[in-house]
Amino acid sequence: MSEPGSRVSATIEFLRGIRPSILPSLLLCDFSNLRHEVELLEESGVEVLHLDVMDGHFVPNLTYGMPIVEALRKITNLKLDVHLMISDPGTYARQFVAAGADCITFHIEAVSSSPVRILEEVRNQGVAAGLAINPGTSMERLLPFVPECDLVLIMSVPAGFGGQPFQTVALERLHQLRRDFGPDLLLEIDGGINVDTVGPATSHGADLLVVGSAIFREADYCQAMTRLRRQFQTT
Repeated sequence: MSEPGSRVSATIEFLRGIRPSILPSLLLCDFSNLRHEVELLEESGVEVLHLDVMDGHFVPNLTYGMPIVEALRKITNLKLDVHLMISDPGTYARQFVAAGADCITFHIEAVSSSPVRILEEVRNQGVAAGLAINPGTSMERLLPFVPECDLVLIMSVPAGFGGQPFQTVALERLHQLRRDFGPDLLLEIDGGINVDTVGPATSHGADLLVVGSAIFREADYCQAMTRLRRQFQTT
């Protein structure tokens, strides 16, 4: 087995190599037929799946946990990007690593002190680590720790529920991070991403774009992915 550092580097280089890329968020998929859903996404050219983990405490919604990550790891070789919207990420991050995550992001709002220890623990287990930030949180909370991140997830809606309107403050934040931290930092955006917002998001620096309803509420995932990719605007 490769060393943790080399596994992290391989994941980061893979993600850099596919940017910009659409990451389907599985919240809206048919969990009664998970294998088929994954097969359809694979056929549409998806390379990374996004998993939103909510605990009903940090956010007012409850989703899934380690068993779904484990189940996905058994049925696909796609990268698994796990977004922890939970109150105590330091306690549970290791369990999501063991379940099969390739990337883990957790919220700056969920930690009362420096997040560096958690970031290091995740990375030391061979998994890329990053921080997420809600649109209502000052960037001053996040900026000191960006150099410790493999990726940064900018929320364009408050974490917790899908279907919320896109907040353009996310575009300003993408631009700021790209300008101040350069091309190597992976920038992810989540919330309200559809054919109307993919273009602005990519033109402001987004590498990884989390999409839910714009894929899963369409009859044909391949066509939905094609429509989204056509709107990429890279510089």
